[in-house]
Amino acid sequence: MLKFLSLSSGSSGNCYYLGTDQHAILIDAGIPVRTIQKVLRESGLPFGKIMALLVTHDHTDHIRSAGSLGELYHIPVYSTKEVHQGMERNYGMSKKLTNASRRNIERETPFFIPGTKFRVTAFTVPHDSTDNVGYYIEYGDGEDAVRFCLATDVGRVTPDIRRYLSMADHIVVESNHDIAMLMNGPYPEYLKKRVRSEGGHMSNKECAELIHDIWHPGIRHLFLCHLSAENNDPDLAYRTAAHALQSEGVKVGEEVVLSVLLRNSPSLVYDFNPDKKRPAPPIQLEIDFD
Repeated sequence: MLKFLSLSSGSSGNCYYLGTDQHAILIDAGIPVRTIQKVLRESGLPFGKIMALLVTHDHTDHIRSAGSLGELYHIPVYSTKEVHQGMERNYGMSKKLTNASRRNIERETPFFIPGTKFRVTAFTVPHDSTDNVGYYIEYGDGEDAVRFCLATDVGRVTPDIRRYLSMADHIVVESNHDIAMLMNGPYPEYLKKRVRSEGGHMSNKECAELIHDIWHPGIRHLFLCHLSAENNDPDLAYRTAAHALQSEGVKVGEEVVLSVLLRNSPSLVYDFNPDKKRPAPPIQLEIDFD
């Protein structure tokens, strides 16, 4: 059984776990290693089975502990050559990676994590980092395969993002801000423009429209990630996405689990069962839509 856990999701740090009792991977490591170990231990998940760290981009909230995981714990760190170069320049990652820990990957070129059943494909996600990718991950083969996709820090939605998300049954996608909260909030004008730019972040409305467009009955889990502390609210992000699904007649909580991944708190541990006919478990947040 493949399990998923969000350890942290937001501008103060991002880290996601995907694994089984035999082997696991992390996506991003923007929180301290001791926190990663503590959360996994309390969640009953094995830190010692982590076989790889996949990095989306070189901003500090995604790479803070990448060097320590690679150099001290000998966990290979996978990303594009450009991201690795950006990580080398980023002072927020104090311990740098040597060639022994670094693994360069290419977009649109699937690869296996050695010793595991994880087949990974990176794809381009626009953002104002040195480089940024999302990950489409397959675990297992044929009808028993679990298909997972993550796209965060999305400046604009592209055909590639739509294509890879629509191929997955379990999706993590950015729902960073509410546009009205951002424009009427405390951010200086230059930062508002940066967030709304093609190198910035995706709003609740844009996320909901994307979810609406890619929806198919095989989707079992939709996770909203990287919410802004100042310019968003978990209930609002949830409602916006839920209403987009409900407009298509989707029964949220029955046909699909919709969950908000919080900034500084770990999520529930979710089981990704390959059986598409299995009813989804109860939703994480109880919200009245009336």
